[in-house]
Amino acid sequence: MNTKPHDHAPFDPHSGNRLERLVFGYRKALLAFCLLVTVLLGWQASHIVPNASFDGMLPMNHPYLQNYLAERKKLVSQANSLRIVVEHKGNGSILDPHYLDTLRHLNDDVFLLPGVVRGQLKSLWTPSTRWTAVTEHGFEGGTVIPDDYDGSAAALARVRLNIERSGEVGQLVARDFQSSALLVPLAERDENGKELDYAALSQALEQLRARYHSDSIELHITGFAKVAGDLLDGLTQVLAFFGLAAAIVTAIVYWYTRCIRSTLLVVTCSLVAVVWQLGLLPLLGYTLDPYAVLVPFLVFAIGMSHGAQKMNGIMQDIGRGMDRLVAARFTFRRLFMAGFTALACDAVGFAVLMMLDIQAIRRLAVTASLGVAILVITNLILLPVLLSYTGVSARAARRAARADQQIGDGRTLWTFLCKFTEPRWAVATIGVAVALGGYGLYASRLLQVGDLDAGAPELRPQSRYNLDNSYLTQHYSTSSDVLVIMVRTPVQGAMKLSVLERVDDLEWRLRQMDGVETTQSVASLARQTAVGMNEGNPRWYELQPNQAALNTASSRAPRSLVNADFSLLQLQVYLTDHKAATLRRVSAAVEAFAKENDGPDAQFLLAAGNAGFEAATNAVVEKSNHEMLLLVYAAVLVLAYVTFRDWRAVACAILPLMLTSILAEALMVWLNIGLKVATLPVVALGVGIGIDYALYVLSIMLQQMRLGLPLAPAYHCALLFTGRVVMLTGVTLALGVATWALSPIKFQADMGVLLAFMFIVNMIGALVLLPALARFLLKPPAQQVQAEQAAPAPPLKRAASSI
Repeated sequence: MNTKPHDHAPFDPHSGNRLERLVFGYRKALLAFCLLVTVLLGWQASHIVPNASFDGMLPMNHPYLQNYLAERKKLVSQANSLRIVVEHKGNGSILDPHYLDTLRHLNDDVFLLPGVVRGQLKSLWTPSTRWTAVTEHGFEGGTVIPDDYDGSAAALARVRLNIERSGEVGQLVARDFQSSALLVPLAERDENGKELDYAALSQALEQLRARYHSDSIELHITGFAKVAGDLLDGLTQVLAFFGLAAAIVTAIVYWYTRCIRSTLLVVTCSLVAVVWQLGLLPLLGYTLDPYAVLVPFLVFAIGMSHGAQKMNGIMQDIGRGMDRLVAARFTFRRLFMAGFTALACDAVGFAVLMMLDIQAIRRLAVTASLGVAILVITNLILLPVLLSYTGVSARAARRAARADQQIGDGRTLWTFLCKFTEPRWAVATIGVAVALGGYGLYASRLLQVGDLDAGAPELRPQSRYNLDNSYLTQHYSTSSDVLVIMVRTPVQGAMKLSVLERVDDLEWRLRQMDGVETTQSVASLARQTAVGMNEGNPRWYELQPNQAALNTASSRAPRSLVNADFSLLQLQVYLTDHKAATLRRVSAAVEAFAKENDGPDAQFLLAAGNAGFEAATNAVVEKSNHEMLLLVYAAVLVLAYVTFRDWRAVACAILPLMLTSILAEALMVWLNIGLKVATLPVVALGVGIGIDYALYVLSIMLQQMRLGLPLAPAYHCALLFTGRVVMLTGVTLALGVATWALSPIKFQADMGVLLAFMFIVNMIGALVLLPALARFLLKPPAQQVQAEQAAPAPPLKRAASSI
């Protein structure tokens, strides 16, 4: 290491802090360690199993879920279930021998699917689907399709009569008799405790769809399991878009450097971090959740941002005549603390997600935090070490040297950016920022929590799932969005008149509300029984003040409405959709009713059913949103202050970040994106990721100002060392994720738009708003201000040499 730096000062190999000497003193051992870890964790990464978890998406400590868990064993599953609608296309109806025979075979095939709670499977062919009628002989009943069914015209007429008397029209059978449904409850774990494989289940369902599809038969499938399965099936497409984004990033970095070796090293180190992260998942017992699939790309993007900064610094120093090892050590020395602080902020942004009481998000937080921690090794340490061996191409070094000369000639974009340190430009910039912030705050008031579209908002409106869901809502009175209200009573107390009257009252109120299609409970069943007991006279459609009559009705109540010892009633509320406003309106009405009517003989509890769980999830997300942002900002403030030890510098870094957060929420309103489990991590992570740009620019600015440079030359120097790469990575990563907008999965498309917006706005904030704020917050000594006004800025090459 005889080559000297460009200012001809000898380089002392014992200079630098202890970490720098340790890293570069044991380079070969470090490379061997990283290679060994990459091989081992790469092998582990090959064992990743993509899967989703229904329970993992639920806030288990929310009161709604606590109520559900306390009564879970008494409830017939209304949560994680599938609805398979079998449509008879063309003329005719389901009262067709071929259709009913097809339905029977499908029923048998679905019965054998993994994860199905077989005792609760329901269709026209299951024994639990029964009819009851009052005849001159009294009450009569039986299965809808009798044992002696033979497909004859008389048998079909009898089946139609049984369907009409069963009360299943609009629930199990379409109102137009063009289709019927199978209700398929699912268990989250099998008898061996193994988690349900949603990808395999979705594939089996698609095989059934293909097998039974014909000119006269069409299957429509809805439910969480199918949404999860479609997302897992689309994982290949998601990874393809991630690959496209990575290719775009790589191509633009190469265009900037014109150096294949350094570009490949930056990409390789970022990919190594992703491999390490994915390799840790099986060791932690985690699966790759479809909602967390964007995390590996975020780790890659963060790694590219930091890696490009290290590569740029080394390339410029080599261009000024430094030896590659010296250049690597100087760049490590200048930028390690800024990079470490930025990664710590990123890790905090992920880790704060741990406070969200949803297992899937907590797992996302753990794996993402590990990924960011890994970047400290791969991109802050490993990359400079690798570049200390390879250096950069001579062409790249000459290009960096020419860039130095062009920056100082007053005709470049970087010279224009320095105008934002002038008072007139700074005032105008801050004024625009204040106006945008005010508009963003006003618009973000309309940000809604939860889903804003019917069906599955994670998928495109024209996706197969959403088309199936649309068919269901158009042809059935009962949708797949079910809110179950549990009424807890003493044993044998569920059928008491005082209890049923309150259930009946609540049921009537709910039926009057927008968003409620219909309701079902033992109270309405008792009314129907009273009519049947009195020769079908509709005048008897009332709750009878006679306990014996109510007990008669209870004997015919299905277990889906009341449990065996009559200590728990279920009031099932079928909603038109699961939009945030619908869930909030219905749950608020039930809570108000419970507050007025709870007593020792009956407690009205929310909630079971998929809509009830979503209402609980929305409440947790709404409560956690601002708490999480406050914690992230508090952590970033502390870390930034520890780094700069100056509250003014911290304000310069944080205020642009806050503007981005406000505008991101306004963008979500404009794009009609709700705040929910899938989007909340991106909003929180934007804070941690966005601070990177400001830290790299500000660290060089402050360093130069401490060495005596006025603000404008100091900012000019920061643009030379880190600002160019801030712009490069901001634009590059935004272009990369913008390609996600073409994804068939709407969730990925929305995330791509939000991330692209955050990358661009954070970059603009670091290059435009930060120097404007610095003009008024980071005032240099008076003599330096006078010098700045009296003389032109010194050449950046000379200013750079003082670093």
